[in-house]
Amino acid sequence: MSSAEQPEKLGRVRRLHRGFLLWCMERRRGVRDSEAMRIAMSAAIGAAVGLVTLFLRDLVALLHQLSFGLDHGDYLSEQSQLDPYRLALVPALGGLVLGLVTYALNRWRPTELIDPIEANALYGGQVSLRDSTRITGLTLVSNACGASVGMEAAYSQLGSGLFSTVGQYFLLRREDQRIMVTAGAAAAIGAAFNAPLAGAFYGFELIHGSYTSRLLAPVTAASLAGVMVVRLLGSGLPLFQVAGPFVIPNSFYLLFALMGVLAAGLGVLTMKGATWVEAALRKAKIASWLRPALGGLALSVIAIGSPQVLGSGHGAIEWHLERHWAALPLAALLIGKAIASSASLGAGFRGGLFSSSLFIGCLLGALMVQALAYFDPAYLEARTAFVLVGMGSVGAAIIGAPFTMVFLVLEATGDFVVTLGVLVGVVVASTVVRLTFGYSFSTWRFHLRGLPVKGGFDIGWSAEMTAARLMRTDARTIPLNLPLTDLKQNYPLGSAKWLFATDSHGRYAGIIDVAAAYDPELNDLTDSLLVADLATGQGSFLLPGDDIKMILNTFSGAQAETLPVLANRVDRQVIGSLSEAFCLRRYSQELEHRRRDELGMPQR
Repeated sequence: MSSAEQPEKLGRVRRLHRGFLLWCMERRRGVRDSEAMRIAMSAAIGAAVGLVTLFLRDLVALLHQLSFGLDHGDYLSEQSQLDPYRLALVPALGGLVLGLVTYALNRWRPTELIDPIEANALYGGQVSLRDSTRITGLTLVSNACGASVGMEAAYSQLGSGLFSTVGQYFLLRREDQRIMVTAGAAAAIGAAFNAPLAGAFYGFELIHGSYTSRLLAPVTAASLAGVMVVRLLGSGLPLFQVAGPFVIPNSFYLLFALMGVLAAGLGVLTMKGATWVEAALRKAKIASWLRPALGGLALSVIAIGSPQVLGSGHGAIEWHLERHWAALPLAALLIGKAIASSASLGAGFRGGLFSSSLFIGCLLGALMVQALAYFDPAYLEARTAFVLVGMGSVGAAIIGAPFTMVFLVLEATGDFVVTLGVLVGVVVASTVVRLTFGYSFSTWRFHLRGLPVKGGFDIGWSAEMTAARLMRTDARTIPLNLPLTDLKQNYPLGSAKWLFATDSHGRYAGIIDVAAAYDPELNDLTDSLLVADLATGQGSFLLPGDDIKMILNTFSGAQAETLPVLANRVDRQVIGSLSEAFCLRRYSQELEHRRRDELGMPQR
């Protein structure tokens, strides 16, 4: 090839490459602007999430077989006894491995791991697939060694990470990105429990924090697709199988309401228990990498009474639906499971409380019916109904997704009579927790970290509206010791409305209302007055990082129309100014924009 032909060929290659990139960008815009395409994409990725969930579930079962010597198809939590050597060693050794791996990962790549709720609330649905994989791996190790937690948090995290990554590739808008994260979690939970409605409502209630018609199709499509894959390739059976129909006297609904109150108390104690364990280990100054091993030892001690405290509790739910224990063993197992779950999380094991809360509720319902049977054995005929109500009530108290629990029972039983009973317990439990404690398990962890997150509601956009972004940078400053006559000479009436006084070191010292300087009542005193005599609001100012809500609260307390923005609290250098009217207008515009975006309405 001649030297003259080489540039021509390179130019042709560059044009082809540029054309390919433009074609890809056009395809991305097509997906971003087409709701039908996004729904179809949600279904396709939901099927992939279902496949991954099925694989992880089978992998956990295989690891339990290897680590605890179980037979194929057996659940860890349904075992009545285990090899004592494995029971003594596996949780502690597994906890040590988890602690060392976590320590190494934090040293190698220190990062704040973001879960789907936090991503939707603060970051517009941006979930890292790499971090999601990391969380899933740590949760897998935790479950493999028998920690009293479930894999549902990992399923949800990985599903949301997959959906979010695809959404970021297609440059989806903020609200569409949040919907993708919601659909990913819904597909994972739906596939994990073979319950598409429960999966969808898990996304609506917990991950997104709201329900809109725009949210319905992609989330439901993802959940259905994930469940269909599990039914085609897996067993296709629900989490638990219950025979009906149920006959429930009206008087039982008062007992179900009482169970809701008990479930609320038990749920709050379980959530706080994890915090108490973590605080105790921290106070004892035990190294973070060693804490899971100590938690594993504690699990082994608790499991001496019954190995059913280990694992998520899937198998144990089915086991207790088929067998009737006396009240005393049920109470002991209930307390043991609650302590084991709290100890696992407090010691640093990764996982969630979805399945564990269902098992705790199962035991609560069984215990309550056994207690009632002392007064009237006829209550034993409704034992299954009480167990189901207990499961839903404790699940709603801890997870914070009441309708998810109702639909989970409905899809497992197909019986509306018992579902109505579950609804009563769930509503009472969730209401009591909301009014007395105020948090679900997820939002309680955010509270402990100092994050103002009460759900998946999008509050991140308001955090992005900071004083630094909204302020004007042409704020006018004048010396505090400037005579009033000079102020009038330099700033004629109408040339400026507000000025900001500074001391001899250039630090903010108050606001000057220029119109007040021209008050006729001051004419006789003009020659003797300084700017300092007119300065007000010395303690009222904004900082660059203040968000819109903090800004509006500051204006309300200061009762001022305009405030300065200072570089920091120490130097107090004036770098800009903000008016309350402008902030209110921008806030209202953004609220309207978000409302129209969530409803899928065109922007004005």
